[in-house]
Amino acid sequence: MNSIKKITYTALLTALAVVIPIAFGFLSIQLGPFSATLASHVPLFIAILLGPGPAAMVGIGSGLGFLITKGSYIAARAFMHTFVGIVGGLLIQRGISYRSMVMITAPIHGILEALIVIPFGITLEKILITVGLGSTLHHIVDGVIAFVVVQALYRALNISLLKKA
Repeated sequence: MNSIKKITYTALLTALAVVIPIAFGFLSIQLGPFSATLASHVPLFIAILLGPGPAAMVGIGSGLGFLITKGSYIAARAFMHTFVGIVGGLLIQRGISYRSMVMITAPIHGILEALIVIPFGITLEKILITVGLGSTLHHIVDGVIAFVVVQALYRALNISLLKKA
């Protein structure tokens, strides 16, 4: 893929990561300290297929989108998408399959989001169960949604982001 296409896709995915929490807040679930906005990780997963740099940009955009709508606590968690994206992008670059990348990055995602909320004064039990476990499950669900979107992009527009699309 040429660099102009990659930059364009990265910009579009970053914009989507900012807009999803703003426009699709009705898809949010809030259970104590855990919150999830369905499909909020989809731009990140697609950007991971472009590489660690694009994934980092989309992670930053996600943090900004959640900062605008949900405040610092949830924005801090969303900003962790930056690091999950970098790891995921590196795994894909090394030839790890999409499915394996989602499974490897899921616990990393959960742990990072659990760690980032410690300064907000949440109990250890809530951090581990609702934030860590909840984020891990949300990650996997959105990974499946992103895979479906990537397959649809391939079929409809012949945009091949997976090695075996």
